[in-house]
Amino acid sequence: MYFLRWKLLFIFLLGNIPLLFSQVYSPTSTIALVGAMDEEIELLQRSLQHSKTKIIHGIPFYTGKIGKQKVVILKTGIGKVNASMAVAFLLNEFRPKQLIFTGIAGGLHPDLEAGDIVIGKQTLQYDYGQATNDSTFTRSTRNPMTKQLNPLYFLADSILLTTAQEAAKRTDFQTLGTNHRSPKILTGTIVTGDLLVTSENKANELRRKFGADATEMEGAAVAQICWQQKVPCLVIRSMSDKADSKARDSIENFKQVASYNSAHLLLNLLGKLP
Repeated sequence: MYFLRWKLLFIFLLGNIPLLFSQVYSPTSTIALVGAMDEEIELLQRSLQHSKTKIIHGIPFYTGKIGKQKVVILKTGIGKVNASMAVAFLLNEFRPKQLIFTGIAGGLHPDLEAGDIVIGKQTLQYDYGQATNDSTFTRSTRNPMTKQLNPLYFLADSILLTTAQEAAKRTDFQTLGTNHRSPKILTGTIVTGDLLVTSENKANELRRKFGADATEMEGAAVAQICWQQKVPCLVIRSMSDKADSKARDSIENFKQVASYNSAHLLLNLLGKLP
């Protein structure tokens, strides 16, 4: 009986090594504000009070306050790997209670024009999966700590999502286009991949397969890290292009205003958080 008891205990401990050695995330009062490029965090940096800079592994992190909120601002660089690396450093060093990603994207919903905004209800990595002779399948990622499959779509934090929707109603955005209409605000699906989509065929495929409203190169990778560490996360994107063959020229023409609109919404969202 004594031997059996110790054997059962050994089996239990062996099966739960990932849980025993996984780090428990205890958040601080800081909110992380993240973008991939200079233009995407420019307005946030200008709004930062009592700014200080901390360099971690060559990456600058800007800390201070925006209104009543204690924040850390990060530029990750473009792409899923850069974003994942930088956000991993951020979570380890600053342990934010919430993370909001802001920036530009390619519009996939047919009603979206440059300057319009998609508040990400959910995000997905469309280029993670399996390629066969017949087709390519998108699959769920796996949590390396628990060994469990992650959800295919990472849902936004409900409080951040609702607050962003309310903040959007009271935000004065910059207008674009010949008719100078106010930007449309859509709550929808954002898909992420390590591709700058400049193809009508690929844009149509992403829209058809995933019901995607916008495509970009960082959001779902960051959402996965936040999901695994249980950090509330939201991705906000303003359209710089339509992910078509004219996308490169459109990005150059509209990235400044699109970046401003996304960051401006984020600032108003911050003001509504407790």
